[in-house]
Amino acid sequence: MKIYLNDQLVDSSEAKVSVFDHGLLYGDGIFEGIRLYDGCVFKLEEHLERLEYSAKAIMLDMPWTREEISNAVCETCRANDLQDGYIRLVVTRGVGSLGLSIKNCDQPQLIIIADNIQLYPSEYYEQGLSIITVPTRRCNPAALPPTVKSLNYLNNILAKIEAQHLGYHEAIMLNDQGYVAECTGDNVFIIHKGVLITPASSSGALKGITRGTVLEIADDLNIPFREENMTRYDVWVADEVFLTGTAAEIVPIVEVDARKIGDGKPGVITARFLEAFRGKVSLNGRRL
Repeated sequence: MKIYLNDQLVDSSEAKVSVFDHGLLYGDGIFEGIRLYDGCVFKLEEHLERLEYSAKAIMLDMPWTREEISNAVCETCRANDLQDGYIRLVVTRGVGSLGLSIKNCDQPQLIIIADNIQLYPSEYYEQGLSIITVPTRRCNPAALPPTVKSLNYLNNILAKIEAQHLGYHEAIMLNDQGYVAECTGDNVFIIHKGVLITPASSSGALKGITRGTVLEIADDLNIPFREENMTRYDVWVADEVFLTGTAAEIVPIVEVDARKIGDGKPGVITARFLEAFRGKVSLNGRRL
């Protein structure tokens, strides 16, 4: 496997970063997870725009243009003979001294990995997934904005550990006010009386690229939607629930906290969203 590391492709065994890189020492950096479908890097421009916003938010001055990073992403996919897969794009603060100060970190590191991924077994897309709510709360947006896709994912990892310890693949995280924020790695949607509802980013939700695509599809399908505060009760009594994410795509949820959602089967409207989404993925993005 070839890894793109600081303007060159190297074998995975040679892809190394310094132990003094602040991305390793402090989780000081940003990343994007991107999908490749049939030779099309899905919504690459939107991902790179979000990467730039994240960099600006943490005052990380990237020396590469958007076009240069875009070309590097495609080059990495071609070098690994990929037509379908998952791309992890990472920018670290770079090498610095011990301590939190960023003043000595003068050269950010760009890492691009292109490989295959399957987040959930295929049967979950057909039969649906059961999830729970875990005790770990989502970080307050005033402390760490959820719109920054940073390398510090410990908040989500702790929630994931709790879910897996109880035998679940995924879990809902609440914010400090008790409202639904997101899952450990996915955005949450409910459908209630024909209306699509999802938490706003101010509730602690990442502005996911797949989340945004679902809102576009809702417009296409003439399904009304709202971004608003959502309680566990709202989820329990929803007609349908599904999760979205770059790796996960759109996953139907059939049980939450031991409460059956709807009739306990993947919903009809969820299926329409999944069908429409799969129709977009190889058309909306950059060709290799």
